[in-house]
Amino acid sequence: MRFYSTKNRSQTFSLKEAILQGLAPDGGLFMPEAIPRLADQVINNLPEMTFQEIALQMARPFLQQDFTETEIERLITQAFDFGVPLVPLTGELFVLELFHGPTLAFKDFGARFMARLVELITQKENKELTILVATSGDTGSAVAHAFYNKNNVRVILLYPSGMVSEIQEKQLTTLGANVTALEIEGTFDDCQRLVKQAFSDKDLRRKRNLTSANSINIARLLPQAFYYAHAVGRLPFKDRPVAISVPSGNLGNLTGGLIARRMGVAIHQFVAGMNANDVFLQYLTSGRFTPRIVRPTISNAMDVGNPSNFFRILDFFEHDHQRIKSAIYGARFNDAWTRLAIKQAFEKYGYIFDPHGAVGLLAMEKFVQDCKAENWQKIVLETAHPAKFKDVVKESCGQEVQNPPRLAETLQKEKKAILLDKDYSIFKEWLLS
Repeated sequence: MRFYSTKNRSQTFSLKEAILQGLAPDGGLFMPEAIPRLADQVINNLPEMTFQEIALQMARPFLQQDFTETEIERLITQAFDFGVPLVPLTGELFVLELFHGPTLAFKDFGARFMARLVELITQKENKELTILVATSGDTGSAVAHAFYNKNNVRVILLYPSGMVSEIQEKQLTTLGANVTALEIEGTFDDCQRLVKQAFSDKDLRRKRNLTSANSINIARLLPQAFYYAHAVGRLPFKDRPVAISVPSGNLGNLTGGLIARRMGVAIHQFVAGMNANDVFLQYLTSGRFTPRIVRPTISNAMDVGNPSNFFRILDFFEHDHQRIKSAIYGARFNDAWTRLAIKQAFEKYGYIFDPHGAVGLLAMEKFVQDCKAENWQKIVLETAHPAKFKDVVKESCGQEVQNPPRLAETLQKEKKAILLDKDYSIFKEWLLS
């Protein structure tokens, strides 16, 4: 399996090169040369397979040239040691809970998978690695916990000052050891720009072995395909079309779903739920992609004005706007609608959504209404535990969400972060100091 850049298909790289470089030398994102289809036997047996068994089948084609079968099996077992329940709200509407990992967010899937891959690589090659991560909330904490105390790895987290929740900030800033948090005076897009500029800086890369653990890294992206197959395999009706609603910010989760579908998982429609940062919706509507300044919202992990994985989606569909528009239905909702959705979902289903899942639910409801998809099987991805947004939840539906024990423990720890200007020269000087 070789990987190419979204900016240049002629030059290819090994999986190890793609993981360790993070971003291609020309600034493009790595994509697999081919996305292999799962055997019919695997597709037919999804209902009987565990999540780990599905993950092994989907990961093997991408990893087997670089790692042994034993290493791959151990990686899957260690990375995914938590549940992925599909919760029914009605006979046709389901919630896929992706928050049962260590940091209570879906980012644990990609971060833990990548951490174990990187550990295998650095052990074999005796390399020291610096991982740069731009985060709008949950990515940073997932990466920090996944790589915490890993040998030969230094983790630098960049997050926008004042634009993450208190709980998210505590998860980002309280580990210490080989994890350093940089509180950037700017937006998530400023954090992402600093990371991208660092990867393009030849002088810096001569002095530091850099990679990224954002969803721009192919190792973070691949495992996000696994839970789509797991969810579809647990649906009750095998003869009805399936729609999956994805809360969408940097578009990595949506891209993972596209990989799953290309591998043969029966997903008939993707629904992209967006908040006020609706750059991707504007593209779906007009065919024009115009990055914008971020607008802060209560669904802050989706506060992205220049989503990186958009270019992977373009590559998937060979830059064909009509094909993208056909595969992905988009809708946007403001904070008032999001709060109302949390309230109404609790009243109607007795289920508490976090703000991101609430946007996904709203988008699914709009898709059903616009496309007359009442009889479809519908899955909404719930990407974070509602306790991470307990103030918003309580204001919206009056319910107090109890902190899981691991979260309560984190809140008692002391924040340790370095405040830094968004100027690249200052960031580079700090990295080299």
